[in-house]
Amino acid sequence: SQVGKIFTVYPRNDQEAVALASRLHELTRRFSAPAVPFDLRYRSGSNVYYRYGAFTLQELVLPNGERVSAIRDSHGELVPDVCAPEKAQPVWAEDPFAVEPQRSRRQLTDSPLKTRFKVFGALSQRGKGGVYQAVDIAADPPRLCLLKEGRHAGELGWDGRDGHWRVKHEAQVLARLRDSGVNVPRVYASFESAKNYYLVTEFIDGESLHAHLLRLQRRMPVARALRYGIQLADFLAQLHAAGWVWRDCKPANLILTKQGELRPLDFEGACLLTRLDPLPWMTPGFTPPEGNLAEASGRLADLYALGTILYLLLTGRMPEPLPARWPARQERRNLPAELCELLAELMNPAPPASLNAHTVMQRLASILRSLSAK
Repeated sequence: SQVGKIFTVYPRNDQEAVALASRLHELTRRFSAPAVPFDLRYRSGSNVYYRYGAFTLQELVLPNGERVSAIRDSHGELVPDVCAPEKAQPVWAEDPFAVEPQRSRRQLTDSPLKTRFKVFGALSQRGKGGVYQAVDIAADPPRLCLLKEGRHAGELGWDGRDGHWRVKHEAQVLARLRDSGVNVPRVYASFESAKNYYLVTEFIDGESLHAHLLRLQRRMPVARALRYGIQLADFLAQLHAAGWVWRDCKPANLILTKQGELRPLDFEGACLLTRLDPLPWMTPGFTPPEGNLAEASGRLADLYALGTILYLLLTGRMPEPLPARWPARQERRNLPAELCELLAELMNPAPPASLNAHTVMQRLASILRSLSAK
């Protein structure tokens, strides 16, 4: 709820609020800025937002024992001070800015956000946008889906790319990968609304591999880790064969289904192998520590991330940066020598030229067969 805010004004009365909002609108209208989630816009296109909320800290204890911020209603009773969609103005509070905002709100009437997709849960929020659980009520029967928001001017980069650009780019990437037969999330819809861009995809039931590892709190059985590694290498082989690189391969972007399948998601940073993005788009720890930007943006980046994930699954810890890194076999002495050799190649800043996702998948499958035969 704090995204897009630079400062907050606490007027003494409604008249002062209206006067200040008008003046601030005139002073800031020439700037480009992200929208403030959950608040009401003063006027169409304005950078001034408002909501009804407490000026001083008041708390209310809910029946479950949780303490939440509170405001007083028209009867003087404490009620929760909720920061959520369509909660900026309580039903009992008069809106001193009602004339202009009504026009702004009417613009959303025909948006799919109002007519087709009903959001019921926020999964994440950051400056560039949010990720939500939603229901597609136009489907028969209605279906769960994932709604990703790219905010106009959200996390605006020096290259002009913002949240809107990133989510629109991801929608295009997913469509092209699906056309190439790569198993990425199905796209149900993509559209623009109120300057933001929205991508709606299938909801993959499961938990992230990151959350699974946190819950597990220990290293995996070798055979199970190998099966996950084979799945991931197979996906990367398909992705690279289609002419793309992921650049954001990490446990948080892999959903582990109840059937034991790893499903990848989040392709904002993906780019064509023939047109590598010079700007890095990766997560520390899953990025090659050395090499030029072209190498760090290409196949080697995805393979390094694959090696790091395998190391994490097999040892229960992230590899240390070179040269202090311990070989995997010193972390877990029963690992096959062939597997340790492969891990070393994957996480080598200058791996063998013959290394690719397909050969990695074959080598992992061979190691798994050897283990099963013992």
